[in-house]
Amino acid sequence: MTIIIHIDVMLAKRKMSVTELTDKVGITMANLSILKNGKAKAIRFSTLEAICEALDCQPGDILEYRKDDDSGG
Repeated sequence: MTIIIHIDVMLAKRKMSVTELTDKVGITMANLSILKNGKAKAIRFSTLEAICEALDCQPGDILEYRKDDDSGG
């Protein structure tokens, strides 16, 4: 299972910088970078809510589930 994070896409659509998002959400640049790069193991609902509020979007706009390619038996 893979969860893909589309924060960069939403930032571009909203013409918002990463710095502006970190200020609005109240998380560090390092933590946002971990999340953006798909290295995070979890996200708090409160953080997800703050990101969605700042970007005026739904969780599904920034999170995508992709099934692993398991073609071998």
